[in-house]
Amino acid sequence: MPVNLQAPDPTQLHPVAGVRIGVAEAGVRKAHRKDLTVFLLDEGASVGGVFTRNRFCAAPVQICRERLAGGAPIRALVVNTGNANAGTGEDGLARARQTCDALAGLLKLDAAQVLPFSTGVIMEPLPVDRIVAGLPAAIADAQPAHWARAAEGIMTTDTVPKAASAKAMVGGAEITVTGISKGAGMIRPNMATMLGFLATDARIDPSLMNQLALELADGSFNRVTIDGDTSTNDSFVVIATQQAANAPVTSLASPDGQALKAAMLGVARQLAQAIVRDGEGATKFITIQVDGGKTAAECRQVAYAIAHSPLVKTAFFASDPNLGRILAAVGYAGIDDLDQTRIDLHLDDVHVAVQGGRNPAYREEDGQRVMKQSEITVRVNLGRGSASDTVWTCDLSHDYVSINADYRS
Repeated sequence: MPVNLQAPDPTQLHPVAGVRIGVAEAGVRKAHRKDLTVFLLDEGASVGGVFTRNRFCAAPVQICRERLAGGAPIRALVVNTGNANAGTGEDGLARARQTCDALAGLLKLDAAQVLPFSTGVIMEPLPVDRIVAGLPAAIADAQPAHWARAAEGIMTTDTVPKAASAKAMVGGAEITVTGISKGAGMIRPNMATMLGFLATDARIDPSLMNQLALELADGSFNRVTIDGDTSTNDSFVVIATQQAANAPVTSLASPDGQALKAAMLGVARQLAQAIVRDGEGATKFITIQVDGGKTAAECRQVAYAIAHSPLVKTAFFASDPNLGRILAAVGYAGIDDLDQTRIDLHLDDVHVAVQGGRNPAYREEDGQRVMKQSEITVRVNLGRGSASDTVWTCDLSHDYVSINADYRS
């Protein structure tokens, strides 16, 4: 079960003017499940994206990068689950292009205006015939209010759909932000094995879209980790339909740019944290905050060392306050001139270690009390400077092994 995460209420997901979404059952891998989703964008929309840094990236990732760099106005997205179309070579690229060609033909668009996305099992041929056959139903289903259906349609091992929405004042007008994400395992930043789609009706200079997508990813999806594995298919796409009445945002550093980014980052963080809360087999949601670093980068380095440690994660699952494992992870994070006598460690309100050693006032029953909670904050102070950063992760349970052992069956 996910950690304090409920399925979204469709009535609380605001439609974004200029976006229609349709979902169909194409039988990509299993029958009778939503597995094909299309996003239809009105003319004038602007799109930016951030993708996996895994060098063994999937065919749709390669095509998305190529088409966004090409500059053609994007008018549609097509997303399938059940098959990642990764590790499929030239044949996989051809099949992804066939999918785009088919959707473009039905919508009377140029194929370069369609972006493909896939998620699921790696190294299996994409059943493009089933996807193409399902496209008319997905198009016929397209409605502005279908964000909740889309959140279901992009799921793989997720146990609940993930969606969030907000409204904010930007440039003298109300703007809308709505998004969905999927992911539960093979999650590690740069990016994680996830798909994220975030749309706003705000007016923004199209030249800012890639920068906006990168900054939003860095503040949200690149702050989560479940198992340390970087997937082949990770994609985060940001859409601005340009249909709100706000004064156009021409700089992300401007007051209007900061207001827009704050509204979108709030939604992106909800989506990113939902992935951790629904991590495969997760029973606990853990915030790791590292303060007192010389730079934010070294704070993240330490936070990830803690978040990726199987020993730390299994201790959290067992509610075992074996907190020396956290200090050990801090020590091997790779900061060569780290002074262990300056390190402090808190577990929520419990001061565990002071100046690199056990706090004389620390009692194990206090540590165990916190470890039994479903939401836990680990705070480490490195005593080196004023920088800080935060990563979100989960515990590692028996179910994680079972889910991944049975994933293809």
